[in-house]
Amino acid sequence: MTSARGCFVVVEGPEGAGKSTLVRALAERLGARGADPLLVREPGGTPVAEAARAAMLDPAHRPGPVAELFLVLAARADLVATVIRPALDAGRLVLADRYDHSTRAYQVGARGLDAEAVRVANALATGGLRPDVTLILDADPAVGRARQAAAGKRPDRMELEDDDFHRRVHAAYRAERGPGVIHLGADRAPEAVLADAWAALAAARPDHFR
Repeated sequence: MTSARGCFVVVEGPEGAGKSTLVRALAERLGARGADPLLVREPGGTPVAEAARAAMLDPAHRPGPVAELFLVLAARADLVATVIRPALDAGRLVLADRYDHSTRAYQVGARGLDAEAVRVANALATGGLRPDVTLILDADPAVGRARQAAAGKRPDRMELEDDDFHRRVHAAYRAERGPGVIHLGADRAPEAVLADAWAALAAARPDHFR
């Protein structure tokens, strides 16, 4: 259940698709118009969530698919309860770098966990909180990984997975449909992606994106 007062926008996509870049650009544009959006990332955003993030993404750790799922959901449950839901209840606009579509793409689509079991577990973690709008950035896995390499990013455990894994993630994202889900081509310059994202958000939520 989404807050009637706030607005919850999520940016999703595979590795190197430009999620963090887009979230920052949206926040800057909103700030220039006098808004004060709250930025969050997943997993992370609270001490509990950051600890789960470290455990999940450290290449030295090898949790199985179920353990990985529960690390993600522990982080999400704490972030929703202590940060996202209070912000929405206070009427704020929340911009999130990843949310539940990531779980379906990575833990269901790529790891092969049962979709219905994951849906139930995620609903428990979130208390049923759904985004108002989810922007899914569609970038070819090879393009995304090349971007990360060019930026000199040190890869985490998920980024070190093989090409087949990342192709499954990409395919799962491309298959996502549902209320508020908008797909955007991301194999382009960040400015072009921002323009399309803003237009899509203005159409979906003109009360926040004019």
